[in-house]
Amino acid sequence: MKKQLFKLVAKINKVLLPSFTKKRLDMAKAKKWQLAIIGWRYFVTKNSL
Repeated sequence: MKKQLFKLVAKINKVLLPSFTKKRLDMAKAKKWQLAIIGWRYFVTKNSL
């Protein structure tokens, strides 16, 4: 059940949140809100696998 929920959230994230890897964002120059989005996407992806 938990895994299915995270898979759904991962699909929603893919549509709504920006992909910083496609934009070639430098992690050293990333702003706090960008790092928060990256961390959130990592957390969801890790739990959906």
